[in-house]
Amino acid sequence: MAASFGWGTLAASSLVIGSLIALRFHIGLRAIGLIMGFGAGVLISALSFDLVQEAVDKSSGHGWVVAGVFAGCGVFFGGDRLIDHLGGGQRKDADGSQEGGSALALVLGSVLDGIPESMVIGLTIFEGGAVGAAYLAAVFISNLPEAISSTSGLATSGWAKSRILWMWIAIALVSGLASLLGYALFQDSPPDTVAFVLAFAAGAILTMLAQTMMPEAYEHGGKLVGVVTTLGFAVAFTIHTLD
Repeated sequence: MAASFGWGTLAASSLVIGSLIALRFHIGLRAIGLIMGFGAGVLISALSFDLVQEAVDKSSGHGWVVAGVFAGCGVFFGGDRLIDHLGGGQRKDADGSQEGGSALALVLGSVLDGIPESMVIGLTIFEGGAVGAAYLAAVFISNLPEAISSTSGLATSGWAKSRILWMWIAIALVSGLASLLGYALFQDSPPDTVAFVLAFAAGAILTMLAQTMMPEAYEHGGKLVGVVTTLGFAVAFTIHTLD
């Protein structure tokens, strides 16, 4: 259990690293858009091969996987709508649109984005005795552009640097707890339940990409985002094949 918390926190620590980079260096909106596109490609690869394919291999039928994907989609969609109403809908914007949003909503939105992928880390530790290097690397890499973009926007909107940094530290610790829960909650679960949880995370992550990350990436990065997204996918797939 300690290992699941540690690995989950390690994967989310890139949120803190990304925020430090954004606070220390000025990064243009186009660069942020391209970085986010790369992160989106990484996550698409991870959910395809480390989540959905793994779910298919574990399940007794594809119905569990399909149900899990749509359940994850529905839960994230509903949660994201609620976060929007609370004032956290612009949490990934890099141009300061968060200024009018609720601080609590921004934090809750970032937690909503990270919990599904973090729970899978703990689940994979229980299943295989060790965390998958490819998935861990994918989560770590994809967190960097999210933190860079959000931190840039928060700083532009007037948030104090210390406040931004402590927010990401708290979210990293919550992600570690989510990983621990993923380990603890599914210890006695049958393979079909595990498959459902993996597919649930895939559906939530895919919905998050389509609703928040990829639109922001294209808005600032332009058509070149397609190239860097493909590059991110290829990098993550290469790590997967070497794992």
